[in-house]
Amino acid sequence: MDTLVPINVYVKAGIHIGTRHLTKDMKPYVSKIREDGLAIFDIRKIDERLRLASKMLSYYEPNEILVVGRRETAITPIKKFSEITKVKAFPGRYPPGTLTNPQLKYYMEPEVILITDPIMDKNALHDAYESGITILALCDTNHTKNYIDFCIPANNRGSKSLALIYWILAREYLRNRGVIGKDEQLKVPVEEFETKITVEE
Repeated sequence: MDTLVPINVYVKAGIHIGTRHLTKDMKPYVSKIREDGLAIFDIRKIDERLRLASKMLSYYEPNEILVVGRRETAITPIKKFSEITKVKAFPGRYPPGTLTNPQLKYYMEPEVILITDPIMDKNALHDAYESGITILALCDTNHTKNYIDFCIPANNRGSKSLALIYWILAREYLRNRGVIGKDEQLKVPVEEFETKITVEE
């Protein structure tokens, strides 16, 4: 089966570059440990999980899905994903209680949530778990799958990696729901999904 994008596109975005810490949960998705200690994901496994995640999300209406991501590099990708798919999103800080406190004006009851980083977005993860919401998450090599129903192994830190992930998810969501043709591309290029950070930390 062909990959969702050519392998070299995945490589260029660094989607397969993990961290120097590898958990037992993420070991099955890793193909090797580099000499510098970085764990490297198997790109075909990333592709397979992105394909399955897109299929899962496509069973839900846009207003039944919530996407969250506090990391700076996730903000533009999530905004673009939401704009194109009409899915609800919290780019940046997730307000605690959004999924658990009906008294809040921004309270919502999605059926499924997509979390960019289970560590940085732990408030959203715990709220979703308490509310019985189906949880999909982008998991790097240093994450566990605690509370997560479906894990997408990937570099969830890099701006290019996150741009490509959310671009693919947007395209496949629209294709699977028949909004665009099976071979049709998004009118928005992947570059527009990327958070431009001028000063590297």
